[in-house]
Amino acid sequence: MEGDFSSEEQFKLPELKLDAKQAQGFISFFKTLPRDARAVRFFDRRDYYTAHGENATFIAKTYYHTTSALRQLGSGPDGISSVSVSKNMFETIARDILLERTDHTMEVYEGSGSKWTLTKTGTPGNIGCFEDVLFANTDMQDSPVTIALFPNFRDNQYTVGLGFVDLTNKRLGLAEFLDDSQFTNVESVLVALGCKECLLPIESGKSIELESLCNALTRCGVLVTERKKSEFKSRDLVQDLGRIIRGPIEPVRDLLSEFECALGALGALLSYVELLADDSNYGSYTIHKYNLYSYMRLDSAAMRALNVLESKTDANKNFSLFGLMNRTCTAGMGKRLLNRWLKQPLLDVEEINCRLDLVQAFVDDAELRQGLRLHLKRISDIERLMNSLKKRTPSLLPVIKLYQSCIRLPHIKGVLECYEGQYSPLIRRKYLEPLEDLMDENKVRKFIALVEVAVDLDQLENGEYMISPSYDSNLVALRDELNTVEEQIHKLHKQIANDLDVSIDKALKLEKGTQFGHVLRITKKEEQKVRKKLTTHFIVLETRKDGVKFTNSKLKKLGDEYQKILNEYTRVQKDIVCRVVKTAASFSEVFETCAVILSELDVLLSFADLATSCPIPYIRPDITPSDKGDIILEGSRHPCVEAQDGVNFIPNDCSLVRGKSWFQIITGPNMGGKSTFIRQVGANVLMAQVGCFVPSDRASISIRDCIFARVGAGDCQLRGVSTFMQEMLETASILKGATEKSLVIIDELGRGTSTYDGFGLAWAICEHLVEVIKAPTLFATHFHELTALAHNDESHAISTKGVSNYHVGAHIDPSNRKLTMLYKLNPGACDQSFGIHVAEFANFPDEVIALAKSKAAELEDFSNIPNMSGDLEDEVQSNKRRKTEFSPDEVVKGQDRAHRLLREITDMSWNQFDLKEAMRHAHKLRKDLETDAAHNYPWLQKFF
Repeated sequence: MEGDFSSEEQFKLPELKLDAKQAQGFISFFKTLPRDARAVRFFDRRDYYTAHGENATFIAKTYYHTTSALRQLGSGPDGISSVSVSKNMFETIARDILLERTDHTMEVYEGSGSKWTLTKTGTPGNIGCFEDVLFANTDMQDSPVTIALFPNFRDNQYTVGLGFVDLTNKRLGLAEFLDDSQFTNVESVLVALGCKECLLPIESGKSIELESLCNALTRCGVLVTERKKSEFKSRDLVQDLGRIIRGPIEPVRDLLSEFECALGALGALLSYVELLADDSNYGSYTIHKYNLYSYMRLDSAAMRALNVLESKTDANKNFSLFGLMNRTCTAGMGKRLLNRWLKQPLLDVEEINCRLDLVQAFVDDAELRQGLRLHLKRISDIERLMNSLKKRTPSLLPVIKLYQSCIRLPHIKGVLECYEGQYSPLIRRKYLEPLEDLMDENKVRKFIALVEVAVDLDQLENGEYMISPSYDSNLVALRDELNTVEEQIHKLHKQIANDLDVSIDKALKLEKGTQFGHVLRITKKEEQKVRKKLTTHFIVLETRKDGVKFTNSKLKKLGDEYQKILNEYTRVQKDIVCRVVKTAASFSEVFETCAVILSELDVLLSFADLATSCPIPYIRPDITPSDKGDIILEGSRHPCVEAQDGVNFIPNDCSLVRGKSWFQIITGPNMGGKSTFIRQVGANVLMAQVGCFVPSDRASISIRDCIFARVGAGDCQLRGVSTFMQEMLETASILKGATEKSLVIIDELGRGTSTYDGFGLAWAICEHLVEVIKAPTLFATHFHELTALAHNDESHAISTKGVSNYHVGAHIDPSNRKLTMLYKLNPGACDQSFGIHVAEFANFPDEVIALAKSKAAELEDFSNIPNMSGDLEDEVQSNKRRKTEFSPDEVVKGQDRAHRLLREITDMSWNQFDLKEAMRHAHKLRKDLETDAAHNYPWLQKFF
């Protein structure tokens, strides 16, 4: 998130002080750096950072919101602009660039004068070097993934090879699949994996297909990193993987034999993230085949339409499904697993019911639920701690935090053992038996014993992480010296309290900090006693609201002596710490299993807490296979909307029944609840397949393999895509990617062009969805003529069995013509339009409203559009009144020609054309249709 600083804070920037020689040396070095428009480079000045050149201007405008923060380094034409960045501001910028943006990378240099070295690099897909900065005060909610794609365009087929790496969870993966010209499969994989960065092979220039692929990556907010095609090679891949993959090499060799294009992608990825350069990665990774059809497929449009993940524009956490469902207790692990589950809903009935059974157990037993959550709150982020250990950083902090998590395991096991309900066999199999295995003498208990012997646990209360003195003879002597000095300091503390005649605990406290070492702090009430003896006894160091910090020569001498001994103690224990850390890292497999168990428990408990704590409790859905059952939601609600303050949500029923109401056309006024209704159906289906209870009175859900959503579209000006083109691209993805096992949600299709063109497209798209795709569909529209699709008679070119009409209710008071939205879904088509009434809601001027009503009446009188809301006999009679009569055969042929026009449009690769070329093709298609209308299909003439 961008920084937002007051003008006062803007000018409290650290000042860059360099003499002329230092400045010239730095400028000379800076100008040797290769130009990289994506890289934001920082230079570490120890207490603060600086950025220069174009980076300085970018930071000043983006984060300080003023160019007055810029300073000039050097004089004349050789000078460069500079900006200083405090430590706190650096953290803010790093979080924005690496976690929010998708168009920049970060580099940090250390050095002085003209000698600087690149020490840290970070990209949205590789944040390892910056984890301490990014997550010092917040949990890591998502584990970013970097992928490499190797597309092969041959014989009008798109074969995509994919490799990915998850650096947080130490996972590698491979996939290979066919795709269409819109790259709908690539997009669903990007969403499912949570991809932040993608490597693409680039040679002399981008092909048309590659540009289309880049557009798909941009839609998903993925940083595109171009690499030479020669880097996408699979030579020595087996040997390289043998060094970093845990376990025998034979299964890896067998896995690689299944792929062709994906091998080059994985090879480029290993080189880019430099896994082989760090020996701590050896034997740490797992590798598996990613199956595109293992989870429900979701594209970026569906993720936005259903508000699945949080957005920085959300007014509160309940605006997204993730924010609403995230009631996890562990420090980061549960959040990341929930994030992954929401992007990867299940397709297997057994797996879904297994999760629902566990949630049901936690819902039914409040004592079990609360007991487990109480202990999980004390569990640290085991996954990140293990990564710290594998880096062999000489620090006891991750070892101690892992120890503190491990000693909670017996308590968690004890709570689970107390459960004797219906699902106790499942809980025993899923959690109790694995926990019992973990607590074996050679696993967690052995680690606990190691820590209790090696670490001085008594010092944890003082915030010190030290090796136990008894662990080494040298440490014993140093510890004795420390204790002696500490006793003298405490005696001096008591003596000074007696001299000042104050209470030793309430008025005078002994403190130890990094800035002043050992100091005394006296309350503001008693500070005058110190002031009187300043010249002879005491030195005031700091005055604050909580009191006055002071010292004297004797305390300072003892404090210096204590620090000297402590430094020696730290030096001696450093080698021992390295050995302890190395031993602790050998328990990685144990802790990985532990993290899986605890994070899964955490998410399922979060689901149970959500289901029981809402004003109207959620219910368990019935799950049926995709080829059986219907989608029935009685009294369903939108989970995010009903959670907002001051909202009294009106529930609605949804009944998508095969052969009866499988395709629903929903009409009604703007602001009447159409969009909310169709989104809540999608949200309920997604939540159910994640394994969560749903906000309904009763729910029966036939599993969907993907959810496609075309809900609202805006201009993509940076990519030169208009609102209408964006709408058409999203609709093309639906028409090419949806199957009869999908769920399709479309809202207000065809608004970005003329009424006739928009209606023609909407009609043809509906026919295609009903006749060809046959997926359950919710189609909200203002084209009331589309409701004619529900009239299944011989006038239609297709069978419209399964199409039904619904509308959201509204009431107009006859006395004052006031419109009241009822937000209730009713069978049948809406009998009128309410656009002008909505304009009255918006307080349009009276004269504008009057003119609108007048013009609307004129259009109704002189409209030449065929009446498609009645049956064929009414249509023919209407045309007779216009002196134009068409036979049923002509009507059917006209509709068939319009349907073929849609197929011609969707079969064309619009991404292969520039804007002028695309317009030329569109005009040609329209001209062909007009010619056919004039000569062969008179029924179509009414559209031109």
